[in-house]
Amino acid sequence: MEEIKKHWDQLSEVILEYGLQVLGAIAVLIIGRIIIKAIVSRFVKTLKKREVDPTIIPTLKGVANVALMAALIFAVIGIVGIPTSGFIAVFGAAGLAIGLALQGSLSNFAGGILILTLKPFKAGDFVEVNGQSGTVHAVTIINTVLRTVDNKIIYLANGAVAGANITNVTHEPKRRWDKVFGIGYEDDFEKAKKIIADMLDADPRVHKDPAPFVRVGNLGDSSVDITVRAWVDTAELWNLNFDMIEKVKKEFDAQGISIPFPQRDVHIYNEK
Repeated sequence: MEEIKKHWDQLSEVILEYGLQVLGAIAVLIIGRIIIKAIVSRFVKTLKKREVDPTIIPTLKGVANVALMAALIFAVIGIVGIPTSGFIAVFGAAGLAIGLALQGSLSNFAGGILILTLKPFKAGDFVEVNGQSGTVHAVTIINTVLRTVDNKIIYLANGAVAGANITNVTHEPKRRWDKVFGIGYEDDFEKAKKIIADMLDADPRVHKDPAPFVRVGNLGDSSVDITVRAWVDTAELWNLNFDMIEKVKKEFDAQGISIPFPQRDVHIYNEK
């Protein structure tokens, strides 16, 4: 009986010593989980308030939740009295190994975060990236999907996209249409300028402010080059381009204004 009583006393001391720590750890875990939930909820509301892309919000929410839970677990382990240095070393080594193994994927993940946060483009924009061009079909956390004008699909890794020079062709609602029309040196360039200016003035797609620009821009080897600039809605740029080329050609032909091709005069000398 004395031996049993002795062991019971020892067990009671252990329970009293560690039981309070365990109860404290459980309390910290429960309260910490409630606090984390509130912090993450507030974080999500802040992201929505700042109009962060909805596709990235679940990912950021998950990352924040995991990070806070990891910190809470380490705190609970410390309260229980278990040394955390060993856990930190194990997790650090595992994280390093995983990071090296998934280096490319992590780079793409980080690139996706940057793209979705900074928004250099969005779905529906026409962009030029790393020598590729097309309409942005989708932006995921790993890659950017482009649809080319001939209906091909191009997948670009976000890591490369985030570090590339990006040209967003359709970001602005209006663009400037630039064109050069060459006429012969024997033709009346004032007449040619008026023909082009009248066409632009009659076209409802051309903005009146800023006014179209029609001037002689260069005296070339074979032609007098007339530089034309006009502002137009971005969606109508290419329609205007092709229509104006056809109209100018027809009107120049009707008005007797030539569009010269490259030519060279050859002089032959006969020596006796």
